[in-house]
Amino acid sequence: MEYYLVKWKGWPDSTNTWEPLQNLKCPLLLQQFYNDKHNYSSQVKKGKVIMPKDNNKTLKPAVAEYIVKKAKQRLALQRWQEELNRRKTHKGMILVENTVDLQGPPLDFFYINEYKPAPGISLVNEVTFGCSCTDCFLEKCCPAEAGVLFAYNKKQQIRIPPGTPIYECNSRCQCGPDCPNRIVQKGTQYSLCIFRTSNGRGWGVKTLVKIKKMSFVMEYVGEVITSEEAERRGQLYDNKGITYLFDLDYESDEFTVDAARYGNVSHFVNHSCDPNLQVFNVFIDNLDTRLPRIALFSTRTINAGEELTFDYQMKGSGDISSDSLDHSPAKKRVRTVCKCGAVTCRGYLN
Repeated sequence: MEYYLVKWKGWPDSTNTWEPLQNLKCPLLLQQFYNDKHNYSSQVKKGKVIMPKDNNKTLKPAVAEYIVKKAKQRLALQRWQEELNRRKTHKGMILVENTVDLQGPPLDFFYINEYKPAPGISLVNEVTFGCSCTDCFLEKCCPAEAGVLFAYNKKQQIRIPPGTPIYECNSRCQCGPDCPNRIVQKGTQYSLCIFRTSNGRGWGVKTLVKIKKMSFVMEYVGEVITSEEAERRGQLYDNKGITYLFDLDYESDEFTVDAARYGNVSHFVNHSCDPNLQVFNVFIDNLDTRLPRIALFSTRTINAGEELTFDYQMKGSGDISSDSLDHSPAKKRVRTVCKCGAVTCRGYLN
C-alpha cells in the first residue's frame, strides 16, 4: 500500500503523519503532487537534472525535495498574487504563474499605481482649468485647448499617430466619469498574468483576454528621478543585464522613470524588436511637459494567452532612442543581448 507524508495546515512539521490514499480528501493537492513529480521526471529526461539510479520504489530524496520546494513556491506566488491585487487600483485582475522553474516572487519590488517622486522632485503641478463640455467629442475639449487632436474614437481606440501627445479631461472638467476622453486615467481594464518565460527572459506578462487593436493596455510607472541619477543607475543596471529606465523626453530630458524597485505590471513586460504595444505621452492633471505619463497601447489585435511586449528603445515621440543607438566610446556601456526572437531583432536591448 502507498503512504503519503502529510503536512497539516496550521500545524508544525513535528505533527506530520503518513497516510494511505483513502484517507486523503484533497484531490487538487494530489493532482499538484503528481504534476510536480511528472515535471521533475520530464526534466530528468531532458538532461536538466541528474537522477541517481535506485531500484527502491520509495520516492527518491531528490524528487521529494523538488516537490516540497514547488509546493512552497506555489504558496509564495499565491500570497504575492493576493498582495498585488490588494494594492492595484485598476479594474483588471493580476494572476501569477510559474510552470518553468522554482523562482519565487521578486524580493525587492514594491507595487505602486502612479509615479513615485524621488526626494527633491515635486510632481505637484495641479491643473488650473477644465472643459465645460456636454459632449467632448463634438465640442472644443481639452485636446483642442492644448492645440492637439482628440486622441480617441467612439470605440475608445487611439486614432492619433505615435509621437502625438494625449490630453485627457482632468479633475476640473465638468464632464463625468463616462466621458470618452477619460481612458488612461481609468487604468488597466484587462486581466493580465505575470508568468515565468521558458527561454531565459525571466518574468513576462500575457493577457488573459482578447485586446482589440489601438486599445489602452497599461501605464508605465515607477520612481521619477533626475537624468543624472538615471545615468548613474543605468551603469549599474547594464552590468546586471537589466533595463528599467524610461526617459521622459517629450520636450526636455530632465527626468527618467525607474521601474526597477517601484512599479506596476509594466515592470514585468519584456522587450521585443517587433512589439505589440506602442508608447504614448499623456497629460491629465499635471500639464508639465517635462513629466508626461507613459501609456502603452496595442498596435494590433492581441489574442488571449499572448505575451505583451514593447520596444525598450522606443521613445514617446515614436522614434528609436538616439542614446540607445550611440555607441561612441564616450557612451560605451555593457550591452545586453536581446532574446526577443523577432525576425527584425536588433541583437541588443541597449
